[in-house]
Amino acid sequence: MRRLGISIYPEKSSSEEIKAYIDQMSKLGFSRIFSCLLSVNKSKEEIIQDFKDINLYAQSKGFEIIVDVSPRVFQDLDISYQDLHFFKEIGADGLRLDAGFSGSEEALMTYNPYGLKIEINMSNDVHTLDTIMDYQPNKYCLLGCHNFYPHNYSGLSLDYFMKCTERFISYGIPTAAFVTSQNENTFGSWPVTNGLPTLEMHRHLSLITQIKHMLALNVIDDIIISNCYPSLEELKSLENLDLNLLTFDVDPIENLPAMERKILFEELHFQRGDVNSYMIRSTQSRVKYKAHHFELINTPQMIHRGDVIIESSQYGHYAGELQIALKDMPNSGMSNVVGHIKEEEIFILDDIKPWQKFRLKEVK
Repeated sequence: MRRLGISIYPEKSSSEEIKAYIDQMSKLGFSRIFSCLLSVNKSKEEIIQDFKDINLYAQSKGFEIIVDVSPRVFQDLDISYQDLHFFKEIGADGLRLDAGFSGSEEALMTYNPYGLKIEINMSNDVHTLDTIMDYQPNKYCLLGCHNFYPHNYSGLSLDYFMKCTERFISYGIPTAAFVTSQNENTFGSWPVTNGLPTLEMHRHLSLITQIKHMLALNVIDDIIISNCYPSLEELKSLENLDLNLLTFDVDPIENLPAMERKILFEELHFQRGDVNSYMIRSTQSRVKYKAHHFELINTPQMIHRGDVIIESSQYGHYAGELQIALKDMPNSGMSNVVGHIKEEEIFILDDIKPWQKFRLKEVK
C-alpha cells in the first residue's frame, strides 16, 4: 500500500510545532514519519525525553516512525545491535541504517523482540541487501529507503535510482524515497538546504509534480517530504490526491463539447500495450462511444508534445480515441486537439508504461 510521509527534526523545532504539523498532515492522509538521529548532539537521556513525547503522539495519530541512525550513533549512545530497546523506548517503529554493518548484524536485528523494522539505505548500488538476504533475515521486518541530497546537483540520476530500487523490488522489500518542499526557509537535518530531493531532476519542481512523477515510476511505496515545513499552497495541492494512479492536469480548449469533456475527465485511461514513440493511446473511449459522431472542432496544423487529442469521426473507427502527443507532428486535419498537459508535468509522459492507468483532471 502506497503512503505519504513527512520528516521531523526535534532538535530544530519545538514539540508544539511538530505536533501541530503531525495533526495537519494526518488530516491529509499522511501516515509515515522519517526522523533523524544523525545530526542530534544531545545525551541519551535528553534524546529519549525529546523523541518519546513526539513519537508517541505521532503513533496516536496513526503514523509509523522510522529513525535514521548509523553505526556511529550506536557507538555514541552505547547501543548494541543485539539490544534495540532504546528505539522502543523512544517510541520508534523502526530504524533506518544510513550506513550499515556487515549483513549478519542487520539480519539478526530483524528478529528483535520489539517488532522494530530495519530499514536499509537504498541509494548505493552494492550487494548489501543481497548479503543481508544471504543471512536469512525476517524479510517482513525489512524496509528500504533512499537518501535525500541537500547540495545542488548531488541527487541521484533517474537511471541510477531505478537500478538501485529494482534490487529491493526483486526481493519484495517495501521502498521509500524523498521529495522536497519548495517553500522558502525550509530546513532538514543538515545546514545546507538547496532542496532535499532523492532525484536531482526533482530539485526545482513543484511538490505535487515530484509526487506525481514518483507515482508514474510506480516503484516507490512511501513518498516522504524531506524538509520542514511545506507551504499551505503546497499542502492544498495534495488534497484529494489519488495515490493509486497518476492524474495529469489538463488545460482544455474553450467551448469543449460535452462528450469530449466526459472522455477527458470522467473516464479511466490506460496506455495500450503496443506502445509507439509518437503518442500515448487510450482506446476504450472509441469502443464505448462508437455510436457518437465526433465533429471537427480544433484541428491545428501541428500537434505539439503534451497536446491531448480526441479523434474526429473523419478518422473512421478511430473516432473517439484519446491520445497524448509525445512528439511534435503534423496534423492530418482530422485530429481534434482538445487540451494540453500542464507544462511542468509533460516530462512524466515518458515514464508511462504499457497498460499503465491514469486520469486527467481539469486545471482550475
